[in-house]
Amino acid sequence: MVKALYSKEEKSWMMYDWANSAYSVVITTAIFPIYYKSVATNAGVDPSQSTAYLGYAISIATFILAMIAPVLGTIADYKDLKKKFFIFFFLMGALSTIGLVLVPSDQWILLLVMNILTAIGARGANIFYDAFIVDVTTKEKMDEVSSRGFALGYIGSAIPFVISIAIIILAQSGMIPLSVTAASRIAFLITAVWWIVFTIPLIKNVKQIHYVERKPRIIVHSFIRLGQTFKDIKKYRNIFLFLLAYFFYIDGVDTIISMSTAYGSDVGLGATDMIIALLAVQVVAAPFALLFGRLAKKYGTKTMLYVGIFVYTFICVYAIFLDSALDFWILAMFVATSQGGIQALSRSFFAQMVPEEKSNEFFGFYNIFGRFAAVSGPFLMGVTTQLTGSSAMGIFSLIILFVIGFILLLFVRKPERDVNLPSEVNTTV
Repeated sequence: MVKALYSKEEKSWMMYDWANSAYSVVITTAIFPIYYKSVATNAGVDPSQSTAYLGYAISIATFILAMIAPVLGTIADYKDLKKKFFIFFFLMGALSTIGLVLVPSDQWILLLVMNILTAIGARGANIFYDAFIVDVTTKEKMDEVSSRGFALGYIGSAIPFVISIAIIILAQSGMIPLSVTAASRIAFLITAVWWIVFTIPLIKNVKQIHYVERKPRIIVHSFIRLGQTFKDIKKYRNIFLFLLAYFFYIDGVDTIISMSTAYGSDVGLGATDMIIALLAVQVVAAPFALLFGRLAKKYGTKTMLYVGIFVYTFICVYAIFLDSALDFWILAMFVATSQGGIQALSRSFFAQMVPEEKSNEFFGFYNIFGRFAAVSGPFLMGVTTQLTGSSAMGIFSLIILFVIGFILLLFVRKPERDVNLPSEVNTTV
């Protein structure tokens, strides 16, 4: 009998990327922001003010999660708690997404509040999902499994996105008896159902096998363990050095993603063109994420992270010449070649580095560095764009982040266990 390429646990874990990536595209990037702006405008809110309020909502969700992530992660390292925390945040995100459907079309503030809950739920679940990688596979397969998860995510996000856009376009054209508002709500419902259905395999098949034995006063001991981690920071120097490098280069990656529609508009792309470009990036990024995983196996994870940083550096330089829709498409395709790869390998590289029994705690830090990184990049791009009057120069300024990230990564050692397992740790098989 031929041995399966991936175990049931690995497949179930990878399917969550397929499940929740629909949220990232439909709610975070594409349909919800447009729907929210429409609702706020109809309620008489000035467009610039509604944009600011959306930014505040995103910042609130990011700040709340960043503050609680390490603490919750430390608690979740105790036996049988990782999945419970995952399910709590997953349900918060998915049910709040359904809640978007139920918000009256004139209640733009309530719509923002519900969106904050979806963001906390989605991003909170990702902390524990990412940390589960140490429970489902070996260090030798982490790059491959993580990359395949990202590839599935790109495909999995494209399917409900295309269906949702098709419904909205048909509603706009009058070909189906629905308003655009109703069509957008159907898109939110499709996203939530997709998310819930394809999360079932992870809930059913993935178990926490690396954990810390429970103690009385579990919350108190969690704070003690978190404090001990900071005291022993020299032991984890390699981990925190990587997190610092990650902070800079992922800031550049996320900024290019989040600001793509803004500079797409600057070169004359309409909303439809940008949606098509976004979909094209999702499709092209999937095979390249797999390619990065395979090349990492041959040449090393760190080497492929360098490749990803180099590609993004080239993107920043090419942006100087950005003055047409064709240039935007070329940039988008270069982004597609490395976007999934650099994110997937960063996740697996970090997972190979952390002590398995403290995976949730450290992925809490990973979340903090990743989320707070989303602040400085847009600020740098905004200031540069204002000073130069060119969004292309704003993108070029991001090269600073990639250079700093590259230099710091040079000093990060190849992943290995930084500390011995303490006596309180258990590993089950």
